[in-house]
Amino acid sequence: MTHSSPSHHHHKPVHPLSEQETEDLIAQFDRESNVRHFSGLPDYLVKGLLLLFTAYVFWVTLIATVPEQIRRSAFLGILIFLGYILYPVWQGMRKQVNHVPWYDFVLGILGSVSFFYYAVHFQAIISRAIQLETLDIVMGVTGILILAELCRRVVGIPILVVAAGFITYAFAAGFSLKRVVHQLFYTTDGIIGTPIGVCSTFIVLFIFLASFLEKSGIASFFIDLANSVAGFASGGPAKVAVIASALEGMYSGSSVANTVGSGSVTIPVMKQIGYKPEFAAAVEAAASTGGQIMPPIMGAAAFLMAELTNIPYPVIATAAILPAALYFTGIFLMIHFEAKKLGLKGLPKESIPHFGKLLLAKGYLFLPVIVLVGLMSVGFTPAYAACFAILVAVIVSMFRKETRFTPVSLLEALGNGSRNTIGVAMACAIAGIVVGIVSLTGLGQVLISLLLTVAHNSLFLALILTMVACLILGMGIPTTANYVIMATITAPIVIRMGVPVMAAHMFVFYFGIVADITPPVALAAYAGAAIAKANPIRTGVTATRLAITAFIIPYIFVYNPSMLFIDTTVQQVVLMVLTSCIGMFGLAVGLEGYLLKHIHILERLLAIAGGLLLINPGLLTDLIGFGLIVVVVVLQVIQRKPKH
Repeated sequence: MTHSSPSHHHHKPVHPLSEQETEDLIAQFDRESNVRHFSGLPDYLVKGLLLLFTAYVFWVTLIATVPEQIRRSAFLGILIFLGYILYPVWQGMRKQVNHVPWYDFVLGILGSVSFFYYAVHFQAIISRAIQLETLDIVMGVTGILILAELCRRVVGIPILVVAAGFITYAFAAGFSLKRVVHQLFYTTDGIIGTPIGVCSTFIVLFIFLASFLEKSGIASFFIDLANSVAGFASGGPAKVAVIASALEGMYSGSSVANTVGSGSVTIPVMKQIGYKPEFAAAVEAAASTGGQIMPPIMGAAAFLMAELTNIPYPVIATAAILPAALYFTGIFLMIHFEAKKLGLKGLPKESIPHFGKLLLAKGYLFLPVIVLVGLMSVGFTPAYAACFAILVAVIVSMFRKETRFTPVSLLEALGNGSRNTIGVAMACAIAGIVVGIVSLTGLGQVLISLLLTVAHNSLFLALILTMVACLILGMGIPTTANYVIMATITAPIVIRMGVPVMAAHMFVFYFGIVADITPPVALAAYAGAAIAKANPIRTGVTATRLAITAFIIPYIFVYNPSMLFIDTTVQQVVLMVLTSCIGMFGLAVGLEGYLLKHIHILERLLAIAGGLLLINPGLLTDLIGFGLIVVVVVLQVIQRKPKH
């Protein structure tokens, strides 16, 4: 089917979603946004509490020197109280304004008290070691249960099922309640372990930075920028969606919020020029999910990777550049061939902003991101870099009247930042339970030997099993927690088989993220489908096909770590970029079934095989792959020539 120029659509304007529709959609698919509504005095009180939390975070990060245990347990104590005030027992109850039932106050206070109990009696508890008193145990159990209930409200049930399974294992292995509570509640191996440590120092500040950038109007600037670059091309709006999502992903770190945020604008436009609803939704979901692997601010899990592997964050962000570029190149090419196949045009000239003028008018909005990258690359800690970037975001917003921060929008940005921290913190705390049980029971060693037996020392089999585990866990668990759990359990196995530490952790990180668009539970794809009014499962399948590179790239950097710039030279990198891009081209042609005209199944298989061979670095595979793709292109050119 072909479309004539889309000019005949012009009288039918495209309506992006209203703010209320967007909010409802995010709340439906992203539990963390499912908060109670307040107005009047209660609203000021809640905002005041969120501000106090903000002040605490900045004070503790930049000024105070407090023992880690006290800092982390106080951080959780404050968030638990806030969480019970903000999140209702059931999702349906969020519509009641100013209504916090008495039992939520009780739970919030009890949970807070149990974490502060540890912070206050920290010295005494440490000197008691494993010999906990009855009150210590009661406080510990109370804290764990109340934390779990809040996690159910904010993050969902699946992660609790995983944590409960691990706790059950500890009891089954013969550990007493005293030992388990001590490990989970009173040591830095449990709930207040590394994940919460990283969350309370780095991640929280990056969440604040993201909410400041959002308020500074950078998202609409990114969409305009993408429009000026790709709006005119065939299937323009879809390419715009990819570029805008890649840029937005640099700071947002949430696949669902990213999908709804830019999707409410891009999906209706894609449908208008002739893309099928499923395809439009899948493009947005696949691109938004890739945002979490996009340096400089990859999803929160990247900061955890820095902490768990002792590799500095800037090194991790640099290593992620090439895989991220290939991921978006792959999606871009598939969209291009889909547009050619359907005969879609770009947007009309008059509706596209001028690139140069746009950069001059609003380019300053990039400054916070530039400052952030600059400071981290000269050796500032991510926490300091993020604080400076927040300051710069406030300063640059002053340049224009429409982006200027007012006291109200400033408070809103801080409030949103505090609120968005709750979900990540709960996921990190519960992930800490899994880590704690693994180190208490030595379960890690059991699993390692089990997996090695199953995989018969075959690295490929071990990787496949790891991938499946990540995808299954990722169905109901946020990326951050998924990464922590898999980094604790499966990454050591892959490392044991001789894979560099960073490649092993990146592998787990990637598949934790891709779970957001892999059916049957593909939250980002479902959110996109809801905007496009499309079939959710078909959207998920299409998104998986578009993001196919994300399933291939991790295998390549495990087998050839030079893709992550590990032990490599400039020439190797240049060659790798070239061959990988040609490989992506072959894959896109094969999967979309179109180059200059529709291609039949044999040519599609040749193109896919050639693409896969080229993406895998190595001279022989490159030559064979290149040969196969040349064959397909030549066949297409011959078939396209008019017959005399």
